[in-house]
Amino acid sequence: MSPRHRYAGDALAAPGRDCPRCARLVEYRRANRAAHARWHNAPVSAFAPDGGGDVALLIVGLAPGLRGANRTGRPFTGDVAGDLLFATLLAFGLAEGTYGARADDGLRLVGCRITNAVRCVPPENRPTGPEIAACRPFLAGEIGALRHLKVVLALGVIAHGAVVAALGGKKSAWPFRHGAVHRLGCGLMLADSYHCSRYNTNTGRLTEAMFHAVFERIAPMLGA
Repeated sequence: MSPRHRYAGDALAAPGRDCPRCARLVEYRRANRAAHARWHNAPVSAFAPDGGGDVALLIVGLAPGLRGANRTGRPFTGDVAGDLLFATLLAFGLAEGTYGARADDGLRLVGCRITNAVRCVPPENRPTGPEIAACRPFLAGEIGALRHLKVVLALGVIAHGAVVAALGGKKSAWPFRHGAVHRLGCGLMLADSYHCSRYNTNTGRLTEAMFHAVFERIAPMLGA
């Protein structure tokens, strides 16, 4: 696997509001701006602690939800996935305040950062391979710039694959498995969890206890 700080020169760069990289996502963005003029309807930047301080944990999701982050402008905010994620972060001391499902609810992150493999909302919540690849430099730059990062938590198979690819690795060497923790060659730990989506929680594929168990496993690594 390539050195961890290979992309550090990109710092914490994020795509601009009118990022042109993915034609399908650009068209979808235009349609949503026309239909919902008051929504964010743009690439969604990471949610970071006040002051943008360095962190030990980076949580990587799939992409903004149409009526969640694409509406509110903050990752996992305003949809069902955020209900479980932020409640868990509060329970484990990784957030402070009250989650109000809006970007101005005053919720603060503590020692962790939340981002997505793909920064624009995709139709039907399904980004294509080329769209994931187009956003890879932003994820790679983000990981490389976080000098005190110890653990990356991937929510779902696509996020897992995006993290491994961003670091120059091969998914076959570190296969996704819920609850797994992989020691990567760049000095990071990669933890896996099923995505906290409505589908996964409604079907019981991911329960609150299962999600908490992932955080219980990685918590000791964050202070090591």
